[in-house]
Amino acid sequence: MSKKLSKEELIELVNKICNPKLSDEEVSEYIDILEDNVPHPAPSYLIFWNDEDLSPKEVVKISLAYKEEK
Repeated sequence: MSKKLSKEELIELVNKICNPKLSDEEVSEYIDILEDNVPHPAPSYLIFWNDEDLSPKEVVKISLAYKEEK
């Protein structure tokens, strides 16, 4: 099992995902890594489809703070 990324590494990863010069394959790979490192079930939604324009730091904060309702 690979080690979890730090908060700073996750922010950098979200910055990479937001780079318009990346190929779809690269973005998909980075999203998979992000999903493996946060409890939020769909962190890509926060990046691409959220009504608010969240910064990478805000995306990571929300993704890490997510708790599934029971």
